[in-house]
Amino acid sequence: MMRNMLVFFFVVLGTFMIDQGIKTWAMDAVNGVEYAVIMEGSCINLELFYNRGVAFSMLAFLGDNLKWVQLVLILGIIAYVFYEGYLRQYAFAIGLIVGGALGNLYDRFIHEGVVDYVAWHCGFDFAIFNYADVMIDLGVAIILLMTFLEYRREKKSRLH
Repeated sequence: MMRNMLVFFFVVLGTFMIDQGIKTWAMDAVNGVEYAVIMEGSCINLELFYNRGVAFSMLAFLGDNLKWVQLVLILGIIAYVFYEGYLRQYAFAIGLIVGGALGNLYDRFIHEGVVDYVAWHCGFDFAIFNYADVMIDLGVAIILLMTFLEYRREKKSRLH
């Protein structure tokens, strides 16, 4: 269990630090402007944008209260994960999710909105997102894949 706690802690720390480093670079590149295109590409632009809501700017109407809602949710999820013992199986994946969530929460407290900077426009326009968002999605994908593989393994062992 101690090994899983260390994996969780270092993945959270690493994800948070990389996320904040990239965001600091993006903000420094435009000298504090609210919205700016840093670099244009054929499929991806680097565009600084402060997202006051959650995904696709939803819940922006909650304003300053959103960060407190997120804080309670993150603490609740962490407590649930520890209570249920999910770190045994998913320490790395949960570390990615929590590290990304804390990176975005930190932005809400310090910058009054999540610092987003990756704009996908290859074939269709997508929301502007950041490294923390990708790590959250990756963590969820890993958990889903591991759960699916475990289900298949259990199903196969019941058949034999």
